[in-house]
Amino acid sequence: MVKKKDEGLSLDDAFGDDEDVEYAESKVNKKLSKNILKQTTDNEESQIKVKSSKPIAKIKKGDKIKVDSLNLEVDAHIILIDHGSTKEMAIECFDPKTDKDYQIRYFSDQVERTIEFYELDEIIYNKVECQKIEW
Repeated sequence: MVKKKDEGLSLDDAFGDDEDVEYAESKVNKKLSKNILKQTTDNEESQIKVKSSKPIAKIKKGDKIKVDSLNLEVDAHIILIDHGSTKEMAIECFDPKTDKDYQIRYFSDQVERTIEFYELDEIIYNKVECQKIEW
């Protein structure tokens, strides 16, 4: 005598009786605290002041750049990524006194709005807040 395998419930039996199912309420959206909101708006408004003696595209190896109180020397001016309509650029600099490496990054079509300053830490460039960049 061969025993029949127990196939469990059919789909109709399993899901046919769901009229009385109660679903959990949606989660309430969390609101940002005032401190976090203030920080994000402060960061958006803090723009670096740029004082230039020539177009940024003309900066080359050996030029001097001043970032806040740091006097840096340009090592290279490179394209990080070519996005087609714009280029993500980097000016690699170093401090001749301490031999620390830095980068100034920007997009070629929006220099004033996108310029950022980075410091090399081991193998990673970390963003550093600055107020003024001049060349």
